[in-house]
Amino acid sequence: MSLTDDLLDPILAANPARPLITFYDDGTGERIELSAVTAANWAAKAANLLRDECDVEPGGTVAVLLPAHWQTAAVLLAVWSCGAEVVSDPSAAEWVLCDRDRVDLALAAEPSGGVVALSLDAFGRGIDGLPDAVVDFATEVRLQPDAFVPWEPVTPGTSVLDGRPASDLLAEARERASALGLAATDRVLSTLDWVTLDGLRDGLLAVLAAGASLVQVARPDPARLDRKYDSERCTTRL
Repeated sequence: MSLTDDLLDPILAANPARPLITFYDDGTGERIELSAVTAANWAAKAANLLRDECDVEPGGTVAVLLPAHWQTAAVLLAVWSCGAEVVSDPSAAEWVLCDRDRVDLALAAEPSGGVVALSLDAFGRGIDGLPDAVVDFATEVRLQPDAFVPWEPVTPGTSVLDGRPASDLLAEARERASALGLAATDRVLSTLDWVTLDGLRDGLLAVLAAGASLVQVARPDPARLDRKYDSERCTTRL
């Protein structure tokens, strides 16, 4: 059981059709909603890409230079499905996943494996003009299967985030979910970024560990947040 399995399996067993992640970008007007099963399928597609195209294996290291976004959630879950570790320092990573604005930064880190660039485009468009050495996520991920089966079992002691074992990070996420008062019936409106451990743990992992539903708002317009809270039938804010 990977950390991804521990987070998603209870949600999928309870209600796979329930919205799991609803993503807003107030800068573009984008809104995308993923059910639990759709989110799991995206995580599986990304995991297949990382394993089969990038040779990401248990014990591998991946840096994620991405904003809080539904595709970021998918690739984080994908890395953990592969049994690899997310690291904060891109120069210590075998692979770096980044958005279009950080391709040069990712290449400058000289990862031993390479760079995967995500357009984060709502319509799945790729990035034109990428260097030959950079994998275009949008182009490659759509070709991958919707289910992922690891080649090797992933153990709870596997490091998943800057040296933290999966079991420890899961326990932290559950503790934070309890401290934040989150339950499976909650719908959580969040503007937290996931750059720091605290932001990632509270803004994504605690919500998933509680089995709750996340409404993530990027580039939030403060004047619209109350309306979103009501229209999305949210029960709490982060």
